[in-house]
Amino acid sequence: MREVKTLYVDQGEAGVRLDRWFKRRWPHLNHIQIQKLTRSGQIRVDGARAKPDTRLAAGAQVRVPPLPDAPPPREKGQIDDREAAYARSLVIYEDEEVLALNKPCGLAVQGGTKTSKHVDRLLSAWGEGLDRPRLVHRLDRDTSGVLVLGKSPGAAAKLAGAFAKRKAQKIYWAIVAGFPKPGEGVLELPLAKKGVGDREMMVPTDLSDPRAETAETEFVTIARAGPRAAWMALWPHTGRTHQLRAHMLAMGHPILGDPKYNDEASATLGEGLKLQLHARRLILPHPSRGTLALEAPISPELRAGFERFGFDEHEADPDPFKRRR
Repeated sequence: MREVKTLYVDQGEAGVRLDRWFKRRWPHLNHIQIQKLTRSGQIRVDGARAKPDTRLAAGAQVRVPPLPDAPPPREKGQIDDREAAYARSLVIYEDEEVLALNKPCGLAVQGGTKTSKHVDRLLSAWGEGLDRPRLVHRLDRDTSGVLVLGKSPGAAAKLAGAFAKRKAQKIYWAIVAGFPKPGEGVLELPLAKKGVGDREMMVPTDLSDPRAETAETEFVTIARAGPRAAWMALWPHTGRTHQLRAHMLAMGHPILGDPKYNDEASATLGEGLKLQLHARRLILPHPSRGTLALEAPISPELRAGFERFGFDEHEADPDPFKRRR
């Protein structure tokens, strides 16, 4: 960009830091470049000097100086046409504000030191800067199912707010070891992170533990394969790391195919299966109108579990928790 521009802060961006506002529009800029531009007064807010951590108000005027050009796409590690087509093949819903994907088992949501293939990278299929969809919640790498994103800063803020205020109903399907008794109810059991690195796990604890996080899961049994296994609907009222996996292990009925949260019986019963956990349905307010009801077809991994234990996905009520209301 070679000329000075004045841009206005959108209503949905109120409260966003100045440096993050810039990064959304010009992702190729790094923190040091933004710091230099603010320190020298080239970036201004409502005519005044500002710091990178300045919180922006809706309607504020931001002076944008000439900026360095973005590097060529291949230098920046942009995805190729094949990856873009794959990303779009995951779409189960899309409008001008919302994007919903059926995330496959084994695909991480975000990258890390050993993770180069992830959903966040694939979002380049929709563009960069303001055109790039934004993550508003997470799924574990091996959990398949509905993943919703905002296609604008304002839409993302509203969607994230729905999760934060517990206005989103998340219904997961799982196949667990044994036959839970009672077959339905609510488990309130605080969890805490323990261990280091690959050995880190969420474990039950007491609220007196300074690391404790409240965790609540509602559950309903949909069907069972005798005493061996049960097909369950799980609704996490809170969003703790590995909450469903840790809670089901604590109940004595681990989710099959789980390499971390298991016991000897579930490891034997689930041998050869991937994690039998699928984010089946997500209901939450649309950013600007009505209600979104998103549903993801079951994954090949969960289908393998259904075939092993004789479950039929068409027997499930779309809302298995309605009888509990």
